Amino acid sequence: MVGVALPSPIPDALVDLIAQRFRVLGEPTRIRLLDALRDGSATVAELQVSTGASQQNVSKHLGMLLDSGLVRRAKSGNRSYYSIADENLFDLCEQVCGSLRRRLSQLDVLLQPQGEPTP
Repeated sequence: MVGVALPSPIPDALVDLIAQRFRVLGEPTRIRLLDALRDGSATVAELQVSTGASQQNVSKHLGMLLDSGLVRRAKSGNRSYYSIADENLFDLCEQVCGSLRRRLSQLDVLLQPQGEPTP
């Protein structure tokens, strides 16, 4: 992942772009679609099967991911194949998962009954 030093304060236009990226990633169906594309490109029908979402729902969310630059589309005959355009998003997901794991570990410690050792 290529790090970029953020200016301080962050300019309003950049704040808006960052917020937009998080809004796009803030939908569970889109996370499922991105996860399904980790192993390679797929059609809407394949993504529908792997996510359990309707064709209309998959198409709608893929359109948003495409507009945001997170996925790309390639046509082959009458089929469109979607793939990950920005691999850095998985680095972000891993950072979020690591942060959640640390937070849950801290919560587990706090919720341990007094006198019981932690597992």
